[in-house]
Amino acid sequence: MARLACTVASIDVSDLRADCSRCSGLCCVAPSFTASADFAFDKPAGRPCRHLGADTHCGIHRDLRPRGMPGCAVFDCFGAGQRLTQVTFAGRDWRDGPEVAEPMFAVFPVLRQLHEMLWYMTEAAARPEAAALHAEVGRTRAQTAALAAGSARELEALDVHWYRREVGELLGRVSEAVRSGWPGPQHRGDLVGADLRGADLRGAALRGAYLIQADLRGADLRDADLLGADLRGADLRSADLRGSLFLTQPQLDAASGDATTGLTEGDGAAAPTLLRPGHWIRTDATGLRLRVHPEPSSG
Repeated sequence: MARLACTVASIDVSDLRADCSRCSGLCCVAPSFTASADFAFDKPAGRPCRHLGADTHCGIHRDLRPRGMPGCAVFDCFGAGQRLTQVTFAGRDWRDGPEVAEPMFAVFPVLRQLHEMLWYMTEAAARPEAAALHAEVGRTRAQTAALAAGSARELEALDVHWYRREVGELLGRVSEAVRSGWPGPQHRGDLVGADLRGADLRGAALRGAYLIQADLRGADLRDADLLGADLRGADLRSADLRGSLFLTQPQLDAASGDATTGLTEGDGAAAPTLLRPGHWIRTDATGLRLRVHPEPSSG
């Protein structure tokens, strides 16, 4: 990986979780969206959503899915929103005028991608199978944290797409190390609506796969690489996702599951923890207690 000149910075796993109470509603203003299965209406970039309140909280947050806004329900900024508001712009927000709004909206997607990469590298550093790469992962994670700590001007100047490709190459080697013990298939293409019930997908390469509406009930996905896989509407009931690589909370939030879906329990400090989404079936016949992903306080 090419080395960038930057100051070493640290970041905790807790910093990679959205805290809407410390943000300024950036996800409700900065992005554009189009009327579709994910959104009930069109919204241009930089215009506040019609449901955004004066307190920068979403007025229909608890009813996003029934109100035709599942795309908002699954969006996650990986903590970029509160960092941009509280740190990069020192408490100022887009309502203070175009001189703040324009650069804030421009760098929001850049910082979000950096935080997402930090999430992946935090997981990579916790995988013992990739111990030979831990030093390189640590250096790259520190470099990425330093970039995330940059000024708005520095963030806007960063070629984040190039940088993501560089980080992706390292994550690919981590994936190969973790999956080396499995004869997992290569499934990186179109699996929309695929019937994969009970499939042995241990160690499978599913990076970027289209698994929209796929039936994965009872599938074994241990150590499968799910980086960037589209799980919208996928049925994960009874699927075993323990140890799945680079799985994120937004992917789980976009899918369906239940109490029998196996999830990795990270320690919440050094390794990311995935929580069972609140819209999943909350109990099974045995009354299994669930760890439910809480709804954010605002949207």
